[in-house]
Amino acid sequence: MTLELLTPPVEAAVRLSMKPEARSGGAVDGTWWPRSADPMTEFPPLLAVLGADGRIRRVTYHLDAWEPAARKLVAGGITVRMEGFHSIQPDTVTLVGFDHTRIRLLVVPPGTPGGVARAVLRSAATSNATATVEEILSSNGATPRTNPEHAPRGKRETIDEDRWEGDGGHF
Repeated sequence: MTLELLTPPVEAAVRLSMKPEARSGGAVDGTWWPRSADPMTEFPPLLAVLGADGRIRRVTYHLDAWEPAARKLVAGGITVRMEGFHSIQPDTVTLVGFDHTRIRLLVVPPGTPGGVARAVLRSAATSNATATVEEILSSNGATPRTNPEHAPRGKRETIDEDRWEGDGGHF
């Protein structure tokens, strides 16, 4: 199943905060606060903002953090692969470009109170390189969706994605 994105609705303004390039590095490149866990509703406006030039080719996300999704989404005439994994951190999504660049976003869980969510949005944009996703969330009063001691870290996401690519999209 493929979903065609024509025009994102005006009321679906993306709640997104990106780090300035001068502060790049660390656990995430920015923070996103979706309104729901429905990827077919939430990802199209995000792609319209971050992939408006057609450079995003796939989105990776944690399967248990989102409702079921179509495997492909067509946004602005570009087909974007939607790839769910159990092995990545539930409070993140990664947008992967055609040149293999990655934009890793901390996802503020939908339903998080506004004040807490806005604090996370501000904090992640200024967080230091050593702060983890769990630390950014919990230091601002949000509850991470995993126990930090059991959350996948480091190269695990890359290994699974590389394995996916190397196996032609099959495990």
